Amino acid sequence: MMTDPIADLLTRIRNAQLAKHDKVTVKTSRLRTEILRILKEEGYIEDFVVTDGGFAVAEVSLKYYKSEPVIRNISRESKPGRRVYVKHSAIPEVLGGLGLCIVSTSHGVMSGKEARVKKLGGELICTVY
Repeated sequence: MMTDPIADLLTRIRNAQLAKHDKVTVKTSRLRTEILRILKEEGYIEDFVVTDGGFAVAEVSLKYYKSEPVIRNISRESKPGRRVYVKHSAIPEVLGGLGLCIVSTSHGVMSGKEARVKKLGGELICTVY
């Protein structure tokens, strides 16, 4: 049994990029698919394809720039033992606005910038830069 599937997703992406893999396969759920969608929209991964062969898996195509991974750091902020909730005014700007934070709000999972504009707070899932 896995206690933190989101941390598993982020760790698989981090480890695959450190090993210079082109693709990585991860189990998916609605929340993990939304996190992958935001990473794709923001340009941190090339693409992902969800297939359903008994259980849903996603094949994530990783992105590199001059043979260096685009994602330099991806870390889980809110953990099962210590949840982190933020108001819209307290959503962090990662790396002075160059990075990305992903927030789970009452209106769905969205990037920190989008949540700040819509004035929605929520659970701070992870930060990426």
